[in-house]
Amino acid sequence: MPGDVWREVDHYLEAALMPEDPVLAAALERNAEAGLPPIDVSPVQGRFLHLLARIAGAHRILEIGTLGGYSTIQLARALPADGTLVTCEYSPEHAAVAQANLEHAGLADRVEIWVGAALDTLPTLEGPFDLVFVDADKQNNAAYLDHAIRLGRPGTVIVVDNVVRGGRIVTGGDAQVEGTRRMFEALEGDGRVEATALQTVGAKGYDGFVLARVR
Repeated sequence: MPGDVWREVDHYLEAALMPEDPVLAAALERNAEAGLPPIDVSPVQGRFLHLLARIAGAHRILEIGTLGGYSTIQLARALPADGTLVTCEYSPEHAAVAQANLEHAGLADRVEIWVGAALDTLPTLEGPFDLVFVDADKQNNAAYLDHAIRLGRPGTVIVVDNVVRGGRIVTGGDAQVEGTRRMFEALEGDGRVEATALQTVGAKGYDGFVLARVR
């Protein structure tokens, strides 16, 4: 089955390119023990985010959707010593797990977790941010994109995860897909950004992400 092959290839890539990381492994274990859904980015996707932040030379990063902080750790590790990351998480329980993971990773001093609905939090933030990673409730993707652009600057990199939804972006069917479609419609007519999207397969199945740059 394709899914089995995708997982095997991901495991091969991890073994070939990524040394064992006890901090990230412990974060996933803590997330599972706390009953968080296993929807973190995969290790190779997390490394992609890390490298993208380094390539962008990011000093300030905004993450919308923290969960247990797995991707947060990957992004925060890419920051210079004086860099900062703001991450928005709706659930206080998830935020508490993420805080513990960040403390264990030695990154709590450069990460601020803002607890509450992101659409309430984002209007209170001040930019600019150099990179924005959007991985929260998909129903609000269009609004998150608008805030990401507003809080960016020329050259800010924006990544929106889970935009293909196993191909359902074409067929439709649920509120998450419809929210993501609204984001694509917004991108089509928004002259503030240039963007593309890539389909992905791997341990997390069939999906994809948007990569955009603020003009």
